Amino acid sequence: MNRISFESRSFIDDRGKILALNDLSLEGIKRMYQIEHPDSGMVSDWQGHKLENKWFYLIKGCFSIEYARIDNFNNPVPYTLANFKVIKSKDKVVVHIPKGYPNGLKSLEPGSIIIIFSDLILEEAKSDNFKFDANQWLN
Repeated sequence: MNRISFESRSFIDDRGKILALNDLSLEGIKRMYQIEHPDSGMVSDWQGHKLENKWFYLIKGCFSIEYARIDNFNNPVPYTLANFKVIKSKDKVVVHIPKGYPNGLKSLEPGSIIIIFSDLILEEAKSDNFKFDANQWLN
C-alpha cells in the first residue's frame, strides 16, 4: 500500500494562521462528499472498490478508519486482519485508502464530521461498489 497519511503544517504570523497539506496532490479527484455521525459508535458500512481511491479528512470530532486488503471481492477470507487509523480533528491529516482495500468508518465522538475525496465520478463508483458485513472486520 502506498503512503497512507499526509500530515499538515501550520504557519502563523501577525496576519493569521495557515494550515497547509503541501504533500497532498488533488490531481485526479473527481468528487467529494461529507459524512456526519450524530452519535459516537456509529459505524458506516464496510465497502470496497477495485478501482476507486479515497482520501479522508476529518473536520470535527474523531473517527476510526479501518481497512483490510483482500484478494477476492466476491468471497473474501472472513478472518483477514483489519488495519485501523484513529484520527482526531486536531491531527489535521489526510488518510488515503487505495483501491483494493475495503474500509469502514466508526465515529468515536458525537457530531463527528469527515470529508471524503474520490477519484471516480459517482456513476463509476456505483458500478465499483462492493458491500460487506459491518462486523466482518470492524473492531
